[in-house]
Amino acid sequence: MKKATLVLGLLAASVSAAYAQSSVTLYGIADGGVRMTTNEGVSGSGSITRVVGGGFSQSRLGVNVTEDLGGGMKVLANLEHRLNLDTGSANPAPLPFWMQSWVGLQSSDFGRVTIGRQYNVLFDLVTSTYVSYPYSPYFDVYKPEVGLALSARADNMVKYLFEQGPIRGELQFSAGEGGGGRTFGGVLRYSADGISAGVGAQDYRLPSGAKIKATTFGGSYKMGEWYLNAGWGENKVEGTPTAADGATVASTLLWASFNNGGTGYDAAMGGNAALLGLKKRTMWTLGMGYQMSPQLNLGTHFYSAKQTGAVSALELKATFWSAVADYALSKRTDLYAEIDRTSLKGDHASLNSSAGTPNNAKSRMGYTVGIRHRF
Repeated sequence: MKKATLVLGLLAASVSAAYAQSSVTLYGIADGGVRMTTNEGVSGSGSITRVVGGGFSQSRLGVNVTEDLGGGMKVLANLEHRLNLDTGSANPAPLPFWMQSWVGLQSSDFGRVTIGRQYNVLFDLVTSTYVSYPYSPYFDVYKPEVGLALSARADNMVKYLFEQGPIRGELQFSAGEGGGGRTFGGVLRYSADGISAGVGAQDYRLPSGAKIKATTFGGSYKMGEWYLNAGWGENKVEGTPTAADGATVASTLLWASFNNGGTGYDAAMGGNAALLGLKKRTMWTLGMGYQMSPQLNLGTHFYSAKQTGAVSALELKATFWSAVADYALSKRTDLYAEIDRTSLKGDHASLNSSAGTPNNAKSRMGYTVGIRHRF
């Protein structure tokens, strides 16, 4: 009896241990910089110098949870808050306190299913396959490419991810309750031997039934110290949006300057109110990077965008360019310097002033230096 009790006790302890293999990881980024931009005055001229609480990467604090259930099954969860390092404040409304908040199951057999607010499939594809800068997917205060990613995240989302060798696929669906648009999309990606390529599409259905259809494709090649990438994206409006649709777009920041590094791209490209007359936006990108030393990375990226609309006031072209030098002081801390230029063409095109109103400026230079620490 004693032996049987001992065996049962050991068995129970081993089973308990097998189901208790969980971890909670606190992570974050503290990024602060100084940025100067030209042509931000009310009349078009004049420069602005400001401290930015996130130059290369937006500052954040997050929690990752993993519990091993055994048999190749895991429970995953993530909570992530974004903040303004320069003031210590949270992102203002309509952005939520938790920029990511999801839970899910992962299996070595069927893949991963996650539920909650999370990155959409377009953002996942671009940032994993043909990112602007491989040591950080994009430069946070100047990121024109994110403007076509349909807000990068979606509320109330169910997302499925599977991988088989070099192939990865994702599907997403969000019901659209709470005033947001209903979404459905998927991507397919290949990555092996330094070559990555992928294609993706997502529909964003507005309250009236009109849609914003987004598509993207691109690829990258890593060869020794060199990194080359190219991509293309499009947002196309189908149907006839209403004023209520415009309110939904505004509340979700689909095409706000927040998504484009505050470049004024939203005013130049029509802004949220212009949804009623907007037809299509397209952008292609081309970039390269070079790792000069184990500590020093150099990169540059060029973007060309075009907008068409129902009226001539919405017709315009825009080009964006940025270059970044990033120097690693350690595995977790780096210094960076960046320069960028925005240029517009079109009779009615205008960048924004620092007050957020069009100021008739057609070009803008930006200069940023800062420090980033990841933990």
